[in-house]
Amino acid sequence: MKTPTKKVDPESIIPQFIPNRVYIEQGALEYPIGKGIKEKFDKEGVPIKIIKTHQRVTGIPGDTREEGYREAKRTLVVGVRKSKDFQTCKPSAHYQLPLSTSCPGLCKYCYLNTTLGKKPYLRVYVNIDDILAKAKNYIDKGAPEETVFEGAATSDPLPVEGLTGNLRKSIEFFAREDLGRFRFVTKFTNVDSLLDLEHNKKTRIRFSLNTDRVIKEYEQGTPGLYQRIEAAGKVYRAGYPIGFIIAPIMLTPGYRKEYRHLLENLREELLKSGLDAQSEIPFELITHRFTARAKQNIEEIFPHHGLPMDESKRRFKYGQFGYGKYVYHKEDMEDLQRFFNDEIKKLFPGGEIVYFV
Repeated sequence: MKTPTKKVDPESIIPQFIPNRVYIEQGALEYPIGKGIKEKFDKEGVPIKIIKTHQRVTGIPGDTREEGYREAKRTLVVGVRKSKDFQTCKPSAHYQLPLSTSCPGLCKYCYLNTTLGKKPYLRVYVNIDDILAKAKNYIDKGAPEETVFEGAATSDPLPVEGLTGNLRKSIEFFAREDLGRFRFVTKFTNVDSLLDLEHNKKTRIRFSLNTDRVIKEYEQGTPGLYQRIEAAGKVYRAGYPIGFIIAPIMLTPGYRKEYRHLLENLREELLKSGLDAQSEIPFELITHRFTARAKQNIEEIFPHHGLPMDESKRRFKYGQFGYGKYVYHKEDMEDLQRFFNDEIKKLFPGGEIVYFV
C-alpha cells in the first residue's frame, strides 16, 4: 500500500478562499474582524459593498439557477449576529454554534443546496465574543450536565477561518469551560492555525471523507482524500480528539475495494501520527439518499450531475422530520453495514460506529 503523501492529486489542491465580491453590513465595521476583512479585500481589489443588513443581499449575478449558485459560492457576506437563541442540533449536539453559513465547496449532493436557497452565499459573523457569551449562558443553564455545541451544522467553518479566526477563539473558549464541549466537521485542510492552541481536549475535529472517485465526481472545490487524511494526522498529533464522517456512502461497482482503500490509508496515517490501534475513534456513516425536492434543485444547479438518483432503484422512506426520502433497499443497506462493521473492527479495533444510516 502506498502512503498518502505519494498520492496527492495536484489538481485537488485548494487555494485560500478569495471571493469575487464582498458585502459588509454597516454595523460589522464596528468590530475588528469586520474592519480587518474590509482592509484585506480593499488591498486585493475585491469589490466591496456596504449594506444595511446581512439578512437581505441583492445584486449577486447569474441569469440561470446554475450561474446564480456558482456566483453565490464566490460571494462573502459579513454580518453581526443579532438573534438571541441558538438552534438545537440533535442528535449530534445540543446546540448549533453559529460561526458561519455555507462554504465554497461545490458538492453536488449537499443538503444545503436545498436549505440555503437559490444563492447560498458564504456568511460570517464578526461579533464572536457575543456568540461565545451566549454559549456560556447555555452551558451554565445546563449545569451540572455537559453541553455540546456543533460548529458545522449549516457550514464548513474552516475555509473562512483565515478571515475571521472564529474557530481559534471558540476552541480557546471551550478549553476553559469544564462543562462545555465543541465539535465541528470539515472537508478542508487549512488546520495549521489551530494546531498550537490550548484546547484541553474539549474540541473534537471531525473530517468528512469519501473515496477518490466520489470526491472527484461529486465534491468539486474541495481538497482530495489524501490531503484530508494528512490534515487529520496533524490534528491528531496536536492532541485533539478526532472523528470521521464517511458520507455519502455510494453503492458503486467496486465500492468494497475503494472504501477499504480509504480506511487502510486512514489507519496508516494515524498510526504514523502515534495512534494506538485500540484508541476510540468515532465513525459516523451516512449512505446516499435524496428527496424529490433535493433532486429537483440538484438538476437545476448541476444539469450534468451524474448522481445516482433513479427512484425506481431506491426505497421510499419517511424521515424523522416528516418528509420522505429515497434510500437504498434494505438488502443493500445490510450489505453496506456489514462491510463497514467488519472493516472498521479489523482496522480500528477500538473504533466506534456512532451510527449507520
